[in-house]
Amino acid sequence: MMAASSTVRTGSLLPVDAARWVMWTFVLVNVAVVEALFLSAGEGKNEVLTVAKFFGLHAALLILFQLLLVARLPWLDRRIGMDRLTVWHRWVGFSLLWTVLTHATLVVLGYATLDDTSMGKTFVALSGVPASLLGMLAAAVIVVIAVTSTRWVRRRLQYEVWHGLHLLLYVALGLAFVHQLQETTTFTSSAFATAYWWCLWLFAFGALLAGRLALPLWRNAYHQFRVVAVVPESLNVVSVYVSGRHLDKFPARAGQFCIWRFPGHHHWWIANPFSLSAAPGGQGLRLTAKAVGASSAGLHNVPAGSRAFVEGPYGAFTSLHRSRPGALLIAGGVGITPVRAMLEEQSTGDVVVLYRVRSEADAVLLNEVRHLVAQQGGRLHLLAGRTGEHGVPPFGPSVLHQLVPDITERDVYVCGPPAMTAAVLSGLRDLQVPARQVHAERFGLA
Repeated sequence: MMAASSTVRTGSLLPVDAARWVMWTFVLVNVAVVEALFLSAGEGKNEVLTVAKFFGLHAALLILFQLLLVARLPWLDRRIGMDRLTVWHRWVGFSLLWTVLTHATLVVLGYATLDDTSMGKTFVALSGVPASLLGMLAAAVIVVIAVTSTRWVRRRLQYEVWHGLHLLLYVALGLAFVHQLQETTTFTSSAFATAYWWCLWLFAFGALLAGRLALPLWRNAYHQFRVVAVVPESLNVVSVYVSGRHLDKFPARAGQFCIWRFPGHHHWWIANPFSLSAAPGGQGLRLTAKAVGASSAGLHNVPAGSRAFVEGPYGAFTSLHRSRPGALLIAGGVGITPVRAMLEEQSTGDVVVLYRVRSEADAVLLNEVRHLVAQQGGRLHLLAGRTGEHGVPPFGPSVLHQLVPDITERDVYVCGPPAMTAAVLSGLRDLQVPARQVHAERFGLA
């Protein structure tokens, strides 16, 4: 495969910083608009309902932000990364939960105060009003999603079950939209308010449909991905080679990952995020996966010639964010796959690779990594053994500094198991490696 040249950015503003500025500007502008609309729309029937309207408007805004965070827009994803966008999505989700509950509680309390009756009777009465009932149903769905997204519940659910429940977000979206549409004080308080809310909803809907549906369908129809070969790399690791049409126009970079489905071999809803283990160059794509579950273990049996459905590419773990001439690539286990791809793209010899494995026999793609590092004139350190076996943490500050004395002058890329990644990041902080030079990404579904 042909390697693309890597780029070292010399400017003061990295792509991730530029994307964050765009995101925060978008958020602040829309918050300011919503605040202005709230103040100009007039008060509610009493003070409690006025405050309820305030929370309702901001709940609608949070729903729209949620859609943009999960739309997998390429421009954002390449600069911020799906893992960070997912973290933001999670925090916005819980903020939305409390905002919706506060809004609903204040609405019931406000009408109960207005009618001088109990909140229970008011709740029952409001449930007979179509606009209010839709809002209640949307709130109930949001509560279900929030409960299943807590760490305690999430760990006890299969991914397919959790993902199916999470799709209820789109049901809540539709209910919330119609609820807001029927609340005429929101949409018709002014011509500007009507235009603003319609534009914002259409933009969010459009982004979601484009990023999650239209773009993947178009790319797969255009490229016609097919499995060329399945090659065992070890007893529990396999590489899958995928070909297609016009792959020189597939916008992938070394270090990124795709979400892979193999129709006819697995159920259509079974998908896995696997990194590209070779730099994309127009000739084909390769993924290398370890058998850690039923679906990834089944890759051994995917027949050559079968169709592949590829979503992506995703991820900000690329040379797009390089800011220093030298690079340190740290990988653990099968986390070597994006690092191996980046080595193929690397255009400078000032590269050091730390490869952490339990034993040399577990070092996937080791010969390829050795060849690429030697080709670039770099250095490879194979760190084999169990953690604590030699009494010194393998990624403690002293070890990192000993292996790479100029570590603070390099961009550092880290990919591996969560515990290893956390240990590396802790060591880098102790060594005072600037945060803008540290790149770590969790590859997963969102």
